[in-house]
Amino acid sequence: MKIEIAYAPLEEQFIFVEEVPEGCTVEEALAQSKLLQEFPDLNTDKVGIFGRVVDKSLVLRELDRIEVYRPLKVDPRDRRRKNVEDERKLQKQGA
Repeated sequence: MKIEIAYAPLEEQFIFVEEVPEGCTVEEALAQSKLLQEFPDLNTDKVGIFGRVVDKSLVLRELDRIEVYRPLKVDPRDRRRKNVEDERKLQKQGA
């Protein structure tokens, strides 16, 4: 069956179309993928199917797209806190 494996480093996106057997798991598909041939040291700890994080033991279905997620550089909560602090500083300066 056909599936896709997607990975998007900062400036570009890679989508590999793969042929895998029925009953193949996410982990098995990744292990034999062109993606890991291209990026052998890639961290595949966090993956999803169509935007939903899944366990790598999930059995794939025809036309699923495995997405390999990059680690976040900054925690979103920390970023929001910093933005609020910056806004408060600007308000104090303008007052």
